[in-house]
Amino acid sequence: MQIDLLQEARRQAEICNACRYCEGYCSVFPALHRERAFADGDITQLANLCHNCRGCYYACQYTAPHEFDLNLPKALAEVRRDSWESFAWPQPVARKFHTHGGAIALASVLGFALLFLAIRAIGSAGGDGFYAALSHNAMVAIFLPAFIFPLSSLAVSLRRFWQSVGGTAIRLRHITAALGDVAKMKDLAAGHGDGCNFEEEDRFTHSRRYAHQAIMYGFLLCFASTASGTLLHYILDMPAPYPLWSVPKLLGVPGGILLTLGCGWMAALKLRSDRELGDAGAWNGDFGFIALLGFVGVSGLVLYLLGGSPAMPVLLAVHLGAVLSFFLLTPFTKMAHGFYRLAALIRNAQRS
Repeated sequence: MQIDLLQEARRQAEICNACRYCEGYCSVFPALHRERAFADGDITQLANLCHNCRGCYYACQYTAPHEFDLNLPKALAEVRRDSWESFAWPQPVARKFHTHGGAIALASVLGFALLFLAIRAIGSAGGDGFYAALSHNAMVAIFLPAFIFPLSSLAVSLRRFWQSVGGTAIRLRHITAALGDVAKMKDLAAGHGDGCNFEEEDRFTHSRRYAHQAIMYGFLLCFASTASGTLLHYILDMPAPYPLWSVPKLLGVPGGILLTLGCGWMAALKLRSDRELGDAGAWNGDFGFIALLGFVGVSGLVLYLLGGSPAMPVLLAVHLGAVLSFFLLTPFTKMAHGFYRLAALIRNAQRS
């Protein structure tokens, strides 16, 4: 990890520890105030607890032009991104995505879409619905490795993170406490409960919290839709296509809507926010990820609406290209933030 980023974050954390004005703001400050000195692993842990709500910055009396020049949200955001890049496997891909995320996401979607169209052209089709454009066996052969790779990559990355922050044996109570925090995203409500002022200094709102929740629950519904379809296919011998009132559709359609709306909402919030209070170097990667995830939701909904039209094969190729890109790039995008933050919350529960 970059020493200069850790040193600057440590300097600011030591000042915050002496001040303690923001003690009740979020999970970061109780964890910060438990320490008297900060090792590199402590700074990495604090950085991954931070949700960049920025309330502490606007409340701070030591920001510029004060000589202390504190900007804790920015310092922790830079350490956080550097930790993802340093622990990622393979590492070079993560660094590239954070600086060229938009171009990489677009190239991946188009490239994989062309691949799916080429597979269809050579005759890999047969069946009803989407399988008329691309066979079930072809989909499984492509997506099974694409699902295993990010899980393997994240397992390596999170193991490195856990060792860095001094993690110990995990108990069920630690996991349930962390999952409770994730489900409510209470840190985005800030300590006073009025929400955070991510977009404007004087405007407290829950908008970012709700946008995060829409994305998270939309993604989980889409994942549950895919899992239920897999069970229907292999366990109950009920292959797709499925009607509107089936479990996969009842989960997938609301999930796609939530995912699309949440990503659009998050993009609008980021455009209104101050880049200098976050990691400006990761701006391209952040937007590339939001655009990719939102496009997965949009393309899935369009495919559902126009699945019976002549455009279905092209729409299917584009949607599958987006989904495949999302899975393969997950360990190197901001999607990894969810896994790291959960690990950081589990570690925080161990030390509470």
